[in-house]
Amino acid sequence: MSASLHLARPEDLEKLLPLVEGFHREEGIDSTEEQRRGALLPLLEGIPYGAIYLAGPVRAPIGYVIVTFTWSVEFGGLDGMIDELFIRPAVRGRGIATEVLFALPRPWAEAGGRALHRGVNRHNASAIKLYTRARFQPREDYVLMSRKL
Repeated sequence: MSASLHLARPEDLEKLLPLVEGFHREEGIDSTEEQRRGALLPLLEGIPYGAIYLAGPVRAPIGYVIVTFTWSVEFGGLDGMIDELFIRPAVRGRGIATEVLFALPRPWAEAGGRALHRGVNRHNASAIKLYTRARFQPREDYVLMSRKL
């Protein structure tokens, strides 16, 4: 199974929706299809705040990754936050998520990106292992903090 990445487009919305629903269900994120459509469609249409990549075959993706764009003086410019990464449960354990995380930096750097970040639940040992394997490092003395508006 290949984890080749393809930039998602508006016509991919119907393929993407069940994947996002699966991720939200697993993570306990309370969202409706209408909310998911409303959040995904601007990214698919090219809004300048992020991008969605589908993993696997174009006709039948096996996962996705969403990167949102930020700006960092510390990192010297454009950087990104991996907002969501999901691989279908039926194909997990084959190294696909690791492949995605190794493939993602190339298009990101070609687009001018300087760094990628990911918030990980400190109690999710398998996610920490995955991101560590993909060369993400915890930032000592830093805690991701959020304020919901």
